Amino acid sequence: MGSGTWSTDVYDAADRYRRSTGTSAFAYSDSGARTVHPALDPSGAARESRDSAEHPESLAIAVLFDVTGSMRRIPRVLQTKLPQLLGLLQRKGYARDPQIMFGAIGDATCDRVPLQVGQFESDNRMDDDLGRIVLEGGGGGQMTESYELALYFMARHTSIDCFERRGHRGYLFIIGDELAYPEVKPREVSRLIGDELTEAVPLAHLIHEVTRRYDTYYLLPAGTGYAGDARVLDFWRDLLGQNVLELDDLNAVCETIALTIGLAEGAVDLDTGLHDLDEAGSATTRTVSKALARVGTNRRATTVSPLPAVRADADRITRL
Repeated sequence: MGSGTWSTDVYDAADRYRRSTGTSAFAYSDSGARTVHPALDPSGAARESRDSAEHPESLAIAVLFDVTGSMRRIPRVLQTKLPQLLGLLQRKGYARDPQIMFGAIGDATCDRVPLQVGQFESDNRMDDDLGRIVLEGGGGGQMTESYELALYFMARHTSIDCFERRGHRGYLFIIGDELAYPEVKPREVSRLIGDELTEAVPLAHLIHEVTRRYDTYYLLPAGTGYAGDARVLDFWRDLLGQNVLELDDLNAVCETIALTIGLAEGAVDLDTGLHDLDEAGSATTRTVSKALARVGTNRRATTVSPLPAVRADADRITRL
């Protein structure tokens, strides 16, 4: 829901405790879990990013990543670099009240845990959600994963005040290396999310729904199964245009997300943002510069007309 405030001291203390006890940051998965953690179960769930006296200008930021095959390294990289991500967003003023949600994507045709979705959080509970993710590492081996299910959930099971109250889109980052299926299947939606659809929903329709509410990006990192593959890049560019970013360093994910938001919010230009990375001691400046060259050096997020006063959950119920 987005209450509380991120503390690097709390993060560091938890990290020291894990190191001293030999506990993994992903203890739920590393202990052998093969079912979705209750806190990340999308069945019958909704995720909300809300304004409050503590966070009057909430900004919803969702980071969903493929955890099949080689992609399951991504959450471990994100977990170690959370302080850098939050530091750039908050201390550098890229976003006043960021509320971050993490989730994981698999393959609904064969994986035990094909969709995991955390809550939008402002404090260290986002680290907790990362640690609850099952790093299944499965996938169907056919260059396709269930990204469309994640898009469906984001379109119809999230409610964000930045958009609903102020007409300002949130941000959605999908980190992957494969194609989506061409449509959402009613059987999979019923089994995993709980909605009863009368017909399949085409991927293009979901992209339209999601991009109305979220400035949406697809990140393809190096070191993954289909890194640099033209088929993957062309597929996602047909859907998202210039918002498809190639990274030649897997470790640049957090910095790329932060600087993309800073650029889109108009809080920083590319040169200043790259200087911020250097100042923070990041070794990813070259990678981030190359990745963001396609999206422009001073790109602002689109603000659209807000929805009617009735909250979006009512709107979703009508469409379902």
